[in-house]
Amino acid sequence: MDWSWQVIFDYFPTLLSGVPLTVQLVLISGILGLGLGLILALLRISSNPLVRALPFAYIFFFRGTPLLVQIFLIYFGLGQFDFIKESFLWEPVLKQPFWCAIIAFTLNTSAYIAEIIRGAIQSIPKGELEAADAIGMSYRQKLTRIMLPRAFGIMLPAYSNEVIFMLKGSALAMTIALMDVTGQAKYISSKTYTPIEIYFAAGIIYLVLSWVILLTFRFLEKRMNRHTSYVPPDVATSTIP
Repeated sequence: MDWSWQVIFDYFPTLLSGVPLTVQLVLISGILGLGLGLILALLRISSNPLVRALPFAYIFFFRGTPLLVQIFLIYFGLGQFDFIKESFLWEPVLKQPFWCAIIAFTLNTSAYIAEIIRGAIQSIPKGELEAADAIGMSYRQKLTRIMLPRAFGIMLPAYSNEVIFMLKGSALAMTIALMDVTGQAKYISSKTYTPIEIYFAAGIIYLVLSWVILLTFRFLEKRMNRHTSYVPPDVATSTIP
């Protein structure tokens, strides 16, 4: 087998043309999934078992079934119901591969994000919450001023991993005819009969995107967790006036 660098150079711009779609899929579903995951996480930490039951079932389903199956259920399955095809959402949203992929990615990642947020909230030191209760904070004040800011700082490393998993999972969008990076790679490899070279180049693109995500979250983590790197002055060596 002869390795052809020329085919990579020739078709690399075509592969790059799929990057905007890949970024859109990850960014939109990531934002929507974060919002939905936050709601699910707050329901999961409720003291009412009936309130916890629905998000538990939701999370169990979307974490326990393959993302590819979820994409097919939404893209191919919803069209089997006449009331959905006759709804106002059919033509602009549910018939479109892009929005079906967004829905599937959002529902899937929100289940994982919900568990990440729930774990972060439950790992907040109880002393901080007791201090908020002691000064008379309401639950809403405690949630917005202490619980959520602290939870987001704690969850950032795990959340960055989930975003990278979502980036890699976005490659499944090509199964419903979306021309993201992997979709472009599939088209080019079928045209040139050089799958190894083309998918190698596509892998490099995903590596670069993952690197950008890691750097972004590392910056955010340093900003939000500045208190963890604080070094108090040495009292013994400091000059006391």
